[in-house]
Amino acid sequence: MHINVTIGRKPWLLATYLLATLLPVCSFCHPISVADTSFAGQQDRKLWCNLLYKMASPVVFNLAAGTLKKNMPVEKAPGYALKAEKVTYLEAVGRTMAGVAPWLALPDDESSEGQQRKKMREALLKGIQNGVDPNHPDYLNFRTENQPIVDAAYMALAFLRAPHALWEPLDALTKKRIVAEFKSLRSRTGAYNNWLLFAALNEAFLLSVGEDPDPARIDFAKRKISEWYVGDGWYNDGPSFSLDYYNSYVLSPMLVELYAVLLKHQRISQQEYETAVKRLVRQAEFLERFIAPDGSFPPFGRSITYRTGSFQALAQAALMNRLPEQVSAAQVRGALTAVLNRMYTTCNNFDANGWLILGFCGHQPGIADYYTSTGSLYMATLCFLPLGLSANHPFWTSPTADWTSKKAWSSQPFKKDYHVDY
Repeated sequence: MHINVTIGRKPWLLATYLLATLLPVCSFCHPISVADTSFAGQQDRKLWCNLLYKMASPVVFNLAAGTLKKNMPVEKAPGYALKAEKVTYLEAVGRTMAGVAPWLALPDDESSEGQQRKKMREALLKGIQNGVDPNHPDYLNFRTENQPIVDAAYMALAFLRAPHALWEPLDALTKKRIVAEFKSLRSRTGAYNNWLLFAALNEAFLLSVGEDPDPARIDFAKRKISEWYVGDGWYNDGPSFSLDYYNSYVLSPMLVELYAVLLKHQRISQQEYETAVKRLVRQAEFLERFIAPDGSFPPFGRSITYRTGSFQALAQAALMNRLPEQVSAAQVRGALTAVLNRMYTTCNNFDANGWLILGFCGHQPGIADYYTSTGSLYMATLCFLPLGLSANHPFWTSPTADWTSKKAWSSQPFKKDYHVDY
């Protein structure tokens, strides 16, 4: 059978239609599922965009409207040990910003996704202005408590990931206020673990916008994180090893972002940067293998209420086009889409007003840590970094592929795994 039809100047529209609708029911040819076509990638992207928009909207649009503190529920873990009213709002804002930044950095277009992005970016810029205005009801606390060191660093991460979209459009007064808030963090120190990176990244952000950083905070973090590397893509979190997702929540991604700034300003060598990236890529390789055929993943270690934030290192490797050898963009998209479906379709992780709730799969406050409140949960946005790749990138256009565990459990060939020496 031969069909020679052109729809306008886009013959691929007919091809997509045939693959998606006619061929699956064809009685004389091998069935082809929609998941086997590049159309599936665009459907995946739509799912990701809508889910990120849903997750980030309560934080971003309330901050823009000046109603974040009024409307955001503040649920705390049993035994919560911080002052939630002093820290939870900056947690929500900083962490959300870090997750949405690459997506908001894409140029405007007339698509429904483009309209979502533009609306959220404009609201976030207004919200940032509100959040550093001392006279505004949603003024965010950078000045007291230790926790703001952490969440300022996630805000810094957002500015570093999307400087043209989130930093440059801000007015001069707002920029001046942000710099002052970041410098105020120097009055405090945090824990002797991954917190060293938070302090260093805050200084790296200041360096990136032309301010003088505190070199001691940067150099101390560089030296200790390097010393804490234990091999095969894993770092100790402080003097001892913890088997949890902090290598993805913080250590590898933030070290790479820190080194990118330092490399640009000629404060480290290219080799130092590449070594950090290689370790991130190895961490990403483990994360891809953690994803089961059904999209579930092991709920072990601290801060499991951060849900999909567990996959930041894998998401960042995809965004950087630095995925592990023999791990394709298509299989990472498939694996992470399965995770998102499992986590946010199967599990009810939002309240009636769209805010994230304490738990892993549903409302499970008993698994929350003593430092966890509602704002903490927005680490979940860090899984969405590949949305910073354009819709025509192979990550989104390649036909869906099985990921490692799906291959392994369906008797397909898959790559053997060995440790690495860098």
